[in-house]
Amino acid sequence: MRDDLVLVGEFGRAHGLKGEVRLKSHTGDPLAIAAYGPLTAANGRKFQIKRNVRQAPGGAPDILIAQVEGVISREAAEALNRVELYLERDKLPPPEDEDEFLLADLIGLPVQNETGRAIGTIVNVPNYGGGDLLEIAPLPHGATALLPFTKDFVPVVDVGQKRVVVALPEGFFEPAKPEPNPEDEA
Repeated sequence: MRDDLVLVGEFGRAHGLKGEVRLKSHTGDPLAIAAYGPLTAANGRKFQIKRNVRQAPGGAPDILIAQVEGVISREAAEALNRVELYLERDKLPPPEDEDEFLLADLIGLPVQNETGRAIGTIVNVPNYGGGDLLEIAPLPHGATALLPFTKDFVPVVDVGQKRVVVALPEGFFEPAKPEPNPEDEA
C-alpha cells in the first residue's frame, strides 16, 4: 500500500435490496467520509460514496448505511463486503488538537519506557468499544500486549520525532498466570 494513502473506512454487508451497503467509517466525524470525494480500494478501484449516508440502526456512530455510485443491486453491494477504502493523506484535514493522531502515523512507531529504553513497536490501534488501545509488539520478540491509549499510560506521542513514551504497568509483557484451582490443593 502506498505511504500517501490512509485507511478511512471499510464496506460491510449489503443493506436492503437496492444496493445500499454498510460502511464502517474511521474518520473523526463518521458522516464526513462521503465528502472526501472518490475513495480508493487496495486494488486501485475508485468508489464515490453518495452524500446521503446515515447512521445504521444499533447506535454505533461509526457504522453507516451508504449508497455507492454505480451500485444498484443487493448482489453488487454484497461484492463490496470487506473492501477497505483509502484516501490520499493530503485530502484529510489536519488533526484539530495536539492529542489527535492519524492511526496510520502511529502504527510502526517505536515505543520506549520513561527511562528511554526501547521496549517495542506499535503494531495496531484497535478500539473494542472502551476506547483506543495500543497493541505493542515487545523487543526482541514475544506476544503483543494491549495498553490503554490514555495520558496516564502514554504520556508522550511525538510523531515527528518518531517516538512514543509509555508508562507500563508491572509485568505488562508477562503472560497471565493461571488462577490456582482450589480443588487441586485438596
